[in-house]
Amino acid sequence: MLRIGLTGGIGSGKSVVAKVFETLGIPVYYADDAAKNLMNNDKDLKAAIIKSFGEASYANGELDRKYLAGIVFNDKEKLELLNSLTHPATIRDAGEWIKQQTSAYIIKEAALLFESGANKNLDYVIGVDAPLPLRIKRVMARDGISEAEIMKRINRQMDEEKKMKRCNFVIINDEEQLVIPQVMELHHKFSRGK
Repeated sequence: MLRIGLTGGIGSGKSVVAKVFETLGIPVYYADDAAKNLMNNDKDLKAAIIKSFGEASYANGELDRKYLAGIVFNDKEKLELLNSLTHPATIRDAGEWIKQQTSAYIIKEAALLFESGANKNLDYVIGVDAPLPLRIKRVMARDGISEAEIMKRINRQMDEEKKMKRCNFVIINDEEQLVIPQVMELHHKFSRGK
């Protein structure tokens, strides 16, 4: 079974591409969703977050995402600390999930695929690329946050051009080129085990 990574910067549309693969019957592991789940349910990870960021990290047993975001998105070192706690737990969880799959290939969707080192456990990586103004417009519409806040997040991620150069395949999601034919081409390739 091939293990395929799917990555792209904020607003690139990687979740949309992942949903197309899911529609084709391909199992998709959503690393960000898994990380959120693990932060609430993995006892060791929860304890490490409380130790590093304080009791206020959780309210009524649930992760206080707003509190934590207020800390990590304003301090690069704190963000790196949080990632150093969550990435190993998520990579372990993905490994367990992959063992349970039986399809010709699986997709692991993650924004920080290269940054976390998760790409080392994969056969190929697909990048989803979109022009910066379009990415900003999408995130503003989706999250209701300012362009300045989006740029702050983008500037904390790996440079998009460098990220795409590290990918084996790139899907262009610029609202001009059709995404589905690009996904279908890769689907046929991976279904043949190539």
